[in-house]
Amino acid sequence: MVRSDHPLATTAKSLNPPAVAQSAFFTGNYVAAAVRPPKLTPTPPRYSLPSKRENPQAKNTEDAMTPMQNRGHSKRAVASLSRTISICIAAAALIGTTALPRAADAGEIPTFAVDASWPKPLPNNWILGQVGGITVDWQGHIWVIHRPRSLTDDEKGASLTPPRSKCCLSAPPVLEFDADGNLLRSWGGPGEGYEWVGREHGIEVDERGFVWVGGNAENDNAILKFTLDGKFVMQIGKIAPSKGSNDTTQLGKPAETAIDKAADEIYVADGYGNRRVIVFDATSGAYKRHWGAYGHPPDDSKQPPYDPKAPVSQQFANPVHCVKIANDGLVYVCDRINDRIQVFRKDGTFVKEWFFEKNTLGNGAVWDIAIWPDPKQTYLLSADGENNEIRVLKREDGTVVGSFGRNGRNAGQFHWIHAMAVDAQGNVYTAEVDTGKRIQKFKLTSDALR
Repeated sequence: MVRSDHPLATTAKSLNPPAVAQSAFFTGNYVAAAVRPPKLTPTPPRYSLPSKRENPQAKNTEDAMTPMQNRGHSKRAVASLSRTISICIAAAALIGTTALPRAADAGEIPTFAVDASWPKPLPNNWILGQVGGITVDWQGHIWVIHRPRSLTDDEKGASLTPPRSKCCLSAPPVLEFDADGNLLRSWGGPGEGYEWVGREHGIEVDERGFVWVGGNAENDNAILKFTLDGKFVMQIGKIAPSKGSNDTTQLGKPAETAIDKAADEIYVADGYGNRRVIVFDATSGAYKRHWGAYGHPPDDSKQPPYDPKAPVSQQFANPVHCVKIANDGLVYVCDRINDRIQVFRKDGTFVKEWFFEKNTLGNGAVWDIAIWPDPKQTYLLSADGENNEIRVLKREDGTVVGSFGRNGRNAGQFHWIHAMAVDAQGNVYTAEVDTGKRIQKFKLTSDALR
């Protein structure tokens, strides 16, 4: 086991290179995180023209010049001006090639601009409640699961008897959008042959064309598998009391899932009730393995409240809020309340951990992760629903190289950013809970996919 004082267990902030200035800014509908090069102001060459006071006879002398004398004077003035322009051009070229180092090129780091027109208005007088999950499928379509029961009476006024107002009606729990924000299909809720969850939480779509959803209400101790059209396929666990973090048949209010296509396995961040990652066969639902923090067996003993000054916890806190799998086989887990990401191999072997905004209390600083879609998967995006920002991290060491967002209601701002996803073009999609109740799109504005 690698403990928190091991060289691998590093605080991400300490890894920031001191020579690089970070900036997160918002202007109108533009939100970006950028690395700014040092500001240099070159001093232009100084020259002066003779003052009339220096030679009060200059005008008379000039008037008395012959045409040949005047032409010679003009040639000398043009030559002098040409030399001055050449000096300025050379100085500017020197500054451009030597004073702006390649390491400060912000084009390599993901930056984003909010698309305030996304998604398009929903049909049928529909409205979204708290959005418990969001993902992007292999086609580039965006899938959302929201919580109809989180809508207040004034939000769903048209559905009351008698109607309280003209608007609105709850949209179905599961919705699919294209990248332009058009709604493609919707479904979800109780049906025959399965137990629908009490509070919708987490959605994943695999490349075989199956949709996985979960919940985090009191007895939401299962995940459900459907076709793209909402036909029920399989249920792992039951809507019934949990049996603890070491039971292999029942879940504990699972937060999120991730698919390992090659191995045909589904990883579950389990969750709000349990303190583990658990893996099942994605076709049969058979149990494979599970582990807790640092790769140890999970322990359900009561934990004290998070204290940034205390020794780091040897167990996950609740919730274990996300799980993501990179192409190189590393598994990233959000230990939300403990303000950390832990990294594992697929067999549960602990690799390293990083802490972020370690003094954050409340609901914690690490809510979700998205893996950057360039060939090397160079970056991670980390959503923080307590500080309401998204951090851009170097995947190799957890260094924070940018961030965007802040607490607020305007486009590009967040209130309880809960989940996020990124498409193959580097566009980011976000989901908000509590009173946020919305989804947003951020378009990539930098050359960060090469």
